[in-house]
Amino acid sequence: MSTRTAPSPTRRHPRSEPDEMTALLAEPVDDVDAEHAPKDPVPPARAGLRRELNARQVQMIAIAGTIGTGLFLGTGRSLATGGPASILICYAFVGGIVYITLLLLGEIATQYPVAGSFNAYATRFVDDSYGFALSWNYWFNDAVSVASDLTAAQLVIKYWTDWYPWVLPLIFFVFLLSVNAFHVGAYGELEYWLSSLKIITIIVFILVGMLVNAGVNDEHHYIGGENWRIPGAPFHGGFGGFATVFVTASFAYGGTESLGITAGETSNPSKNLPRVVKMVFFRILLFYILSILLIGLNVPWNYPDLANKSITTSPFTIVFKRVGSNGAASVMNAVILSSVLSAGNHAMFAGTRVLYSLSLAKQAPGLFARTTARGVPLWSLLATSSISLICFGSSYIGAGELWGWLQNIVGVSNQIAWFSIGLSSWRFRAAWVKQGRDLSELKFQGARWTWGWGPPFVV
Repeated sequence: MSTRTAPSPTRRHPRSEPDEMTALLAEPVDDVDAEHAPKDPVPPARAGLRRELNARQVQMIAIAGTIGTGLFLGTGRSLATGGPASILICYAFVGGIVYITLLLLGEIATQYPVAGSFNAYATRFVDDSYGFALSWNYWFNDAVSVASDLTAAQLVIKYWTDWYPWVLPLIFFVFLLSVNAFHVGAYGELEYWLSSLKIITIIVFILVGMLVNAGVNDEHHYIGGENWRIPGAPFHGGFGGFATVFVTASFAYGGTESLGITAGETSNPSKNLPRVVKMVFFRILLFYILSILLIGLNVPWNYPDLANKSITTSPFTIVFKRVGSNGAASVMNAVILSSVLSAGNHAMFAGTRVLYSLSLAKQAPGLFARTTARGVPLWSLLATSSISLICFGSSYIGAGELWGWLQNIVGVSNQIAWFSIGLSSWRFRAAWVKQGRDLSELKFQGARWTWGWGPPFVV
């Protein structure tokens, strides 16, 4: 079994050495040669990561793996900040950017499936120092994302009780750490079933949301577009509120780009990754846009406790509560709690692999390239989770306020990541054309219609 590694950091700037870029692009697609792997001062315990995420797991991760607090809780904060029109426009626009970004990433990741994904591509096609900075930024992003999900769990639990709301999130943290330390297959299987639950929940929510709007609610009243006409709507907070929602929307879509990180541990990436990317558009259309439209129709922007310093109530829970059943609302809240667990699981996995890739590229201590007998980079996992735990410990200032801060940090970091994917794709395509290669040689053809405008649009 061959070892997949990030590109060698010993290269100089590709702008000044076009011949070397040509040589890099000419490397075999299905195997990044071991000779290009840097000699690590602390040799891994085994042959690195394992390609043991199967097509079923990877596709489910693509469809729902990153759906979590951003959609289930972040939409409440966005609605309270910008109103129903702002949230619908911002999430639709950011969704379009994400879709094009994933097409560009899928094109490169299918051609060069390596651990580290777009961070490695930024090093390879843009600049060593740029890739270095981007990788550390994205590692911190993932570590903070785990803390954000643990903080969100506190907010969800407060729907039922105020009794030590930090206890269950701490148990979640230990559980996620154990799963990720065991085997990549354990991560994939947990993510598969939690993602399946989220998909079923969102489909049920869409059906219930339509019924609630049509009059099947505790007031037996047809709602229609009333909440778009109340004082302050549809653009609450004016342009400032509208602009703020862009950051929270970026937080909600965050993690989608980390699907490329699974390329290093995906069986038959040239076949499975194109399938993954193609599912993204339908996920954006169905899960995000339709859900947000129903939230804006059924929940007023000034609903009590929608978002404040200590409490953030999920709009999904509110819609189920409007059916007139507290039991149904509690069930929805429990499902949201499971989605928080799923999102934290995904972020912990991605952050660990980014740090592992940094170590292979000799941009982090060699210790982080060590893997267990099962192919788990344990030291990278411990380092990532330690940052998450430190950030989570700051929730004494108020879980709602801390979660808002973490949302902003992760949201802007996601924008940096998408920008970098666009830039890497721009350079990759320029090098491809300069060599006189034909587009038909690309293993992923789903992004051909974006040639000429895709990367500049994303950037």
